[in-house]
Amino acid sequence: MAKLAILSLVQGTLENGFSSICAELWTIGDSSPMKFYGSLPPAPEIAERYRSWHFLYEALYQRLNLHRCLRNSDFEIEEEDVVQVSVVEFSQLCERLGSLINNWFNSAEFRPIDQKLRQHLHSDDEIQLIIETKDRLLRRLPWHLWNFFEDYANAEVALSPLEFQKPNKIAVEKNKSKVRILAIFGNNQGIDTEADKSVLEQLSKQAKIEFLVEPRRKDLDNRLWEKGWDILFFAGHSYSEEKGIIKINHTDTISLDKLRNALKKAITGGLKLAIFNSCDGLGLAQDLEDLDIPQVIVMREGVPDFVAQEFLRHFLTEFSRGQTLYTAVRYARERLQGLEDEYPCASWLPVICQNPAVPSMTWLQPTSGSWFKWKDLLAIIIISCLVTSLVMGVRYLGILQASELQAFDRMMQLQTRSPCPYSLSLTEKPDPRLLIVTIDEADIQYQFEKGMTMEFSLSNQALAQLLQKLKQYQAQTIGLDIYRHRAVDSQYKDLIQTLRQDNRVFAVCKVPAQLDGAPDGIPPPPEIPQTRLGFSDFVSDDDGVVRRHLLSMTPNSPITCPTNYSLSLQLAAHYLDAQNIKLQVNEQGNLQIGDTVFEKLRDRTSGYQVVDTSGYQILLNYHSLGSPRNIAQQISLRDFLKEEAKPNLEHLVKNRIVLIGVTAASSSDEWKTPYSAVTSRPQKVIPGVYMQAHMVSQIVSAAIDGRPLLWWVPWRIEAFWIWIWCFVGGVVASYIKNLSLLAIGIATSLLILFGICYIIFMQAGWIPLIPPAFGLLIAAFAIKIAIARGILNNISS
Repeated sequence: MAKLAILSLVQGTLENGFSSICAELWTIGDSSPMKFYGSLPPAPEIAERYRSWHFLYEALYQRLNLHRCLRNSDFEIEEEDVVQVSVVEFSQLCERLGSLINNWFNSAEFRPIDQKLRQHLHSDDEIQLIIETKDRLLRRLPWHLWNFFEDYANAEVALSPLEFQKPNKIAVEKNKSKVRILAIFGNNQGIDTEADKSVLEQLSKQAKIEFLVEPRRKDLDNRLWEKGWDILFFAGHSYSEEKGIIKINHTDTISLDKLRNALKKAITGGLKLAIFNSCDGLGLAQDLEDLDIPQVIVMREGVPDFVAQEFLRHFLTEFSRGQTLYTAVRYARERLQGLEDEYPCASWLPVICQNPAVPSMTWLQPTSGSWFKWKDLLAIIIISCLVTSLVMGVRYLGILQASELQAFDRMMQLQTRSPCPYSLSLTEKPDPRLLIVTIDEADIQYQFEKGMTMEFSLSNQALAQLLQKLKQYQAQTIGLDIYRHRAVDSQYKDLIQTLRQDNRVFAVCKVPAQLDGAPDGIPPPPEIPQTRLGFSDFVSDDDGVVRRHLLSMTPNSPITCPTNYSLSLQLAAHYLDAQNIKLQVNEQGNLQIGDTVFEKLRDRTSGYQVVDTSGYQILLNYHSLGSPRNIAQQISLRDFLKEEAKPNLEHLVKNRIVLIGVTAASSSDEWKTPYSAVTSRPQKVIPGVYMQAHMVSQIVSAAIDGRPLLWWVPWRIEAFWIWIWCFVGGVVASYIKNLSLLAIGIATSLLILFGICYIIFMQAGWIPLIPPAFGLLIAAFAIKIAIARGILNNISS
């Protein structure tokens, strides 16, 4: 996170101390800072040591003839002083100065500020630390020696005046596609400005650069009056006296106040950054600060020619790749440390001078007529393809399956209360072709009270009466979803005959399954022929939720459960056959009933990537009824058998599929549905007879009414769909720089993704939601990393 810290050193000096220091801490983009107060004790030794250091620095560099400076003879150091310069002594003085600065900041008076700052900052924060002072000596100190910068690797220091304001900017070009740089090369006596020029020319793809080589004052002034400059660059000789002085050619030496009007015009026209890659530039920075320029980068002291060139190269490379100005300066400054065997204190020289009223410049900040940089398109495509491959690989391993199934459930749940006119929930009602006869605890007690001999939950007497009434009232198809593996007592001859001969009556058996607690299976009623048997088995996922509909399978124990078909398929096929709608297998090997094809669920289908798809499975499209228990009209066994229910029985039964099943709480035949997570505790599971009703209704409704079956798309289309959203994440991340706005942009993209997936789901289509959302987030993060490290520009170029 980007943070801005301002230390205001207003009243005081190094000799007398600072009795009151205000520290402000801002989260960039937030308008409310935190404020802390403290003080600093007198530190006259720092002033003394700095003056000694400065003297030795000047003497050493003059002896080595390494300065990029050209001054009048008044500033020459005496020869006898030059000879006495000791590199070892200079190095010891540097260490001593660093120790004094840290001791000063470790003082008890300053500790409240130090502790508060560290309390609210994290080691990975990007921190702009601004020293606000008018004291010239304080502005020259090597602030980076404070161990604060060792603890915060992404922090960099800047200097600021006490008074500042935002410049009044005027309109700039709206169709500007590149950063505009005005590069001035002044007097090059004794230095190699061609190296600076070469560095700038390497930016020709990212910047439009105009070079002014040893210009006359008039020409320089005219160029500054042109609007639209983003960066002002100067290479040549300069120094600071009362004002900053630059040598623009071999004859003309001017102070910046001679260009005041032109510079002011350039700043109001959009100039954001001035770089003086020349000696002793703090006086130049102060002149520009008076004009409220946003940022200036200068050298504190005289700078060797090679050091200036290396700093410029490293800084512009990082900055043009998308690094922030502060990060780029710190990186370039620290790279100079490798030169300090030959150029002592090289990494001490660069410093930022910042106008706190203006955000620091970023390379892509200049106004562009196009919100999207087409040169970045290739890089975004490449990164989004890589992310898509990663997501598809993770998905292939099944790592996303659980979350994809949860998303499936959530969309199934939303259908039950969606106000959208496309939702099936507004038109679906309980299936009028079904009737469920339930057997609960009260029905079991009712049979005891009537003196019936109980056979599990349904006595032979009750079953005989029930089947007789269903036959009387012309039920079309009857499904007995109750295990009755014992033969009916011989005294119930009518019941035995009905079970054997009535082609409307179907019963269940259980396929052997270790995981279901029935390793040996459960045989069917002995009286029911094999042609009217259906297995009762469902397939549930790892979380126990039934989302798939098992239509058929090859029995693994033909003696225990000798049928290939589920009870739901048997009941639906018998009912549809009476409607002259036939079941067949088409040329593709898929089950077809009438004109409706029931496409088989295969390996790696949509959200199912690691799943057993043996047998013939399809996705189960539950009816959107508010509760899975509302699938059909219901009547309890006792009400059905009582005489007072007689007037309504014919209407309830005639030409319907009647399912008979146990709903008693003591039954273990209970199953989770996609609605289980949002229903009340007693409704989290439903008895198996309701599940059978949903499955029968799915087949019949699809064949007669054209109610859609859940469908999916081939994996290649899914991969393309995921890539689209990875690309969207990359575009959003490359366009939006502000982290808060980026979060809003990503959230909006995710909402749009969910909306599209949900609308398609309401049309019975199951397309990936979690993988593209996952890919979008990774792509956005990857693009941000690529921008920060300059990888995006490298790919683009």
